[in-house]
Amino acid sequence: MPLMRYLPWLFALQTAAVPAAQIAGFVRDAAGNRPIAGATITSGQTVTRSAPDGSFHISGNTTELKARAIGYDRQSILALQTAQTVNFTLHRITPKALYLTVYGVGAAQFRDNALRLIETTELNALVIDLKGDAGIVPWPAKNRLAQEAGARRLTSIKDLPDFAARMHARGIYLIGRIVVFKDNPLALCRPDLAVKTAGGAIWHDHEKLAWVDPFKQEVRDYNLALAEEAAQAGFDEIQFDYVRFPDAPGLRFSEESTAESRERALALLLTQARSRLARYNVFLAADVFGYVCWNLNDTGIGQQIEKLAPLLDYASPMLYPSGFQFGIPDFLNPVAHPFEIVKFSLDRARQRTELPPARFRPWLQAFHDYAFDHRVFGAAQLRDQIRAAEQFGSDGWMLWNARNLYSDAGLQQKH
Repeated sequence: MPLMRYLPWLFALQTAAVPAAQIAGFVRDAAGNRPIAGATITSGQTVTRSAPDGSFHISGNTTELKARAIGYDRQSILALQTAQTVNFTLHRITPKALYLTVYGVGAAQFRDNALRLIETTELNALVIDLKGDAGIVPWPAKNRLAQEAGARRLTSIKDLPDFAARMHARGIYLIGRIVVFKDNPLALCRPDLAVKTAGGAIWHDHEKLAWVDPFKQEVRDYNLALAEEAAQAGFDEIQFDYVRFPDAPGLRFSEESTAESRERALALLLTQARSRLARYNVFLAADVFGYVCWNLNDTGIGQQIEKLAPLLDYASPMLYPSGFQFGIPDFLNPVAHPFEIVKFSLDRARQRTELPPARFRPWLQAFHDYAFDHRVFGAAQLRDQIRAAEQFGSDGWMLWNARNLYSDAGLQQKH
């Protein structure tokens, strides 16, 4: 029998024989040597948090210890010895990001413009589609289902670890966006995983794209496998989008769709994500509708801010004024009040979740209005949104333009 068949068993025996290292240490702020409370420390799959004085204790068999904290960067230390004392010094980072689509990251004109803006303005981060709105996976993912579903029909990132390394060499904080339950290729390839109409046909949304069933573990596994590859490649943060049920009545799923079951399905995805991604020390984020900050129910899609946000490092409400078709209290024309839309929505989310402002990073509108008077969202409107997010105290912000068109209008220049 080939030796390779014995290797997993031999490795398990060797691992079991290694005593767990008992490690103590501190996590401090690099700027003032102040203790950082609540930092996440991982040793393999073992996770702990730092105490109010920045101290921690952890055990594990790994030779690498990792730490991260909200509002800070990530660090790792190699070659740990039993009973070693470890001190982490984390640097503050406030991601200010542009978004590039599946196509935008591969097109030199869009990618180079984004990098130029990062070099010359306050921007310091990128959100990159690793699985886009049409279900395309634009990099050589190892996942078998991505190949079978036809999600790999476009390659705009030839080598994901190399791409991450090149972005980090420029000092860029890198966020990988994964669209979860809106997945046309997977739904068409695997009708057993698709959302159905009342008559049993595969349902399509207004963009003529099919969705997959949030109750299905195989759907969750597919997206979590992609997230794990991205984390292993070096991305700083995994951001799940379309973590929701379709907003259409009368659809069929593998389980009964109720507010309770919808919320439970989304929570299960995020809980499993945190477990599977723990060893990579990557931040976990998810996008939510802007009105989720205000609606007391699950908005019919499973998103309730009090239940989702605590499962994440960063909650990212989409606070585009054009998306607030009914306005907000006292501001019924949202495109005329971009500051108020962003600030008051974030305030409401904080009040309801009782989480600190740094646990939020909103999406802001960097595109022309499409829903009201079609006004241009230029420098003034963009700056109003940024000012609102910064007054609130969010951990940065992200600019959305699905056409990958950005300029320095409204952005501060680097000093």
